[in-house]
Amino acid sequence: MLNKVNDYIFEVPIDFRQGMRVPGRIFISQDLLNMVESGTIDQVANVATLPGIAKYSMAMPDAHLGYGFPIGGVAAFREEDGVISPGGVGFDINCGVRLLRSELLARDVFPEVPLLVESLFKDIPSGLGSKSRLHVSDQELTEAFLAGAGWAVEQGYGVQADLEHCEENGCLAGADPSQVSDKARKRGRPQFGTLGSGNHFLEIQRVEKIYDPDVARQFGLFEGQITVMIHCGSRGAGHQICTDHLQVLSQAVRKYGIDLPDRQLACAPLGTPEANRYFGAMAAAANYAWANRQIISHWTREVFSKYFGEVRMDLVYDVAHNVAKIEEHDVDGSRKKLYVHRKGATRAFGPSREEVPLAYRSVGQPVLIPGSMGTPSYVLCGQDRALDLTFGSACHGSGRIMSRTQAKKTFQGKQVKANLLKKGIRVMAAEPAILAEEAPEVYKPSREVVDVVHNLGIATKVAQLVPLGVSKG
Repeated sequence: MLNKVNDYIFEVPIDFRQGMRVPGRIFISQDLLNMVESGTIDQVANVATLPGIAKYSMAMPDAHLGYGFPIGGVAAFREEDGVISPGGVGFDINCGVRLLRSELLARDVFPEVPLLVESLFKDIPSGLGSKSRLHVSDQELTEAFLAGAGWAVEQGYGVQADLEHCEENGCLAGADPSQVSDKARKRGRPQFGTLGSGNHFLEIQRVEKIYDPDVARQFGLFEGQITVMIHCGSRGAGHQICTDHLQVLSQAVRKYGIDLPDRQLACAPLGTPEANRYFGAMAAAANYAWANRQIISHWTREVFSKYFGEVRMDLVYDVAHNVAKIEEHDVDGSRKKLYVHRKGATRAFGPSREEVPLAYRSVGQPVLIPGSMGTPSYVLCGQDRALDLTFGSACHGSGRIMSRTQAKKTFQGKQVKANLLKKGIRVMAAEPAILAEEAPEVYKPSREVVDVVHNLGIATKVAQLVPLGVSKG
């Protein structure tokens, strides 16, 4: 039985499950809570049993069942007695979103959207197992694991200003490529510079509505503007890194005598060799993902330049979704170094944090919450209130309410495409089944999810973006 704290916070009491060290908290509305599986609540409780967890085991309004941790899950672990868990990061390490803004107006671009989508789909490889236009050497892959988006910029894929508008400047410290297996390298090398499959996308959008004109001006956004949102991650490299280290950490659980309610919560105490190796490999995968999005951004700019000349497309921001990061937060009246796991959740720091880029330091970092092909995406601004509520975290999307298997039984890809076209949205996908899996109806309403975050003051609404054209994996 959940306890209602207020209209947007529901608590999983500490006696919900034996072994819970802290309560759970789900940040959600009653209507959205009715869409959440009971297993997701069980996973919130399970995470609360892990050693060294601080304050709460948390779930964002887009929460649904995941591997070990719920997707939309957030948990922070104390450096001195906590753990690190791949289940709290996910298989697609640093799956994330970036937003490019242009000076183009939607009314001028709209007639070219069909050609733009076709060119983006052709020039930026997508789909399961897609192979890149790039042919990187093993040494270049190592350099990307270490330097992230910075490596891509050095190779000519973008500009220095891009790095200043990435979370962590596009590079997570502590990467250790020696902890990346040969199999992960073999999977990652041919996929470097590809969009991937599933819910990954590249979307041409129109800024439909501005909620906060002052912050929108700071972010360089205005009504009627064309933006491009890119959603992808670390591809096969990240998936293999997670798989490899899960095996090691499953053995570490027994070695260190950690009692788990679910074996999918495999973990290792912070500071142990197993934990350090996983963190080094995870950081390498995160950097691969930032480099991947940087390369895709460059190719996106090239496509637009074919149709509109030397159009300027600046990076608004790039946020990570699946990552564990070392951050300092106030816990019980003192400053603590924590390993914050965000799985299907995004950072939402306010103006008080020095990690926010200088360009946004006066207002807070951009928070990007995408929709689902036929529904709006949102740009929000992180608030300091989030630091106390959620360790500075917000949701990362709408959140599924239907499995991929069920979606394919319920929808037909051709019909989904036709329905979107009736709304003026052009879509191209590697195969029709992808459109069935990703039909807008299989997700929670993005507006309702975003309203929870906004009404709690975690991150406040700045702009609404609507899709015009989508390239899907």
